[in-house]
Amino acid sequence: MDAEPTFTTFEGPIRRLTAPLADTLSLLHAAPRAGLLTFDDLTGRSVDFDLSGTLDEVLARHAPETPRTGPGRPKLGVVSREVSLLPRHWEWLERQRGGASAALRRLIDEARKADPDGERRAQAQAAADRFLGAVGGDLPGFEAATRALYAGQRAAFEDALATWPPDIRTHALHLAAPALDVKHLATE
Repeated sequence: MDAEPTFTTFEGPIRRLTAPLADTLSLLHAAPRAGLLTFDDLTGRSVDFDLSGTLDEVLARHAPETPRTGPGRPKLGVVSREVSLLPRHWEWLERQRGGASAALRRLIDEARKADPDGERRAQAQAAADRFLGAVGGDLPGFEAATRALYAGQRAAFEDALATWPPDIRTHALHLAAPALDVKHLATE
């Protein structure tokens, strides 16, 4: 099972907290002030929370959704969303064993199994890139850091961040680690 998602809150260049959602919301609710930026550590995206009301109301409002009951497979966490495909794609999917939904699930599972390290690396690159852009877009070495991130060059990434505030540098390295901790990247 996956670990509980974490969020990191900064006040300017200072990291105030890295914690699960409930602890993050408790900090933000107790000390609402301008200048706090919170990031989802999985995606690197900046997140804003509605902190109005009591802490219990805030926690309830932002609690992860529970699977709905009714038709479908709620125990599996099945979520319905719209997918746009060309007619020939729908025709092919409908001919597959189990229908379109089952075929799509199989294709996704096969792709994830085929290159789990590549998926993990791409997710880390995207998260680190979003974080770098949000907090470091104006800092020296930003472009070099981004190039090194996508090239998987740990030493160059660390060098590019060398003059950055320590907490920002540490968090960027944490987010980028799966993209940089590779034994061998394919050469072009």
